[in-house]
Amino acid sequence: MTTWLVPWLKVLHIVALIVWCGGLLVLPGLLRQRNQLVEGKALQDLQRFTRRLYIRVTSPAAFVAVVAGTALIFLREVFTIWMMAKLVAVGVLVALHMRDGYVILAVFRPDGRYAAWRGVLATSATLTTVAAILVLVLGKPLLGLDMLPAWMHEPGGLRAVVETALPGRIQSSLDTMRPMP
Repeated sequence: MTTWLVPWLKVLHIVALIVWCGGLLVLPGLLRQRNQLVEGKALQDLQRFTRRLYIRVTSPAAFVAVVAGTALIFLREVFTIWMMAKLVAVGVLVALHMRDGYVILAVFRPDGRYAAWRGVLATSATLTTVAAILVLVLGKPLLGLDMLPAWMHEPGGLRAVVETALPGRIQSSLDTMRPMP
């Protein structure tokens, strides 16, 4: 019943990803233009265009890409380690997307600026994340749990690492969940 759905979901997923990633790559260039504009119609037009791109194009494309991708995972039953690594990379892409939303708000304040190095960093981070996703999806590398550090194989391993890094800062959940009088 779902065999006809998978190719269409793949097309939808890929098209949405292209629009989403394209939007994330265009935004730093638009934000950089803010530095040349102090006030007036040109600044308002740039702000309107940037916000519309983010809210009406890039964000809906991200939503469609994630929903279509999630549906594909379950329809194709792709529960592998490389897919989990890809989902971590997609999480990074989502974080970059959310960061861009906050940056848009800050840059278009009356005293807002966007440093060139921020644009280079945002573009590099987006390209690196997209490249990682492509390598994982196209290569489907054989990843094993033995690649993970030993502490990730032990119950309470993360707690031990954090306690080593931050001695005396971790409280037991029993200490913080006291009954109210």
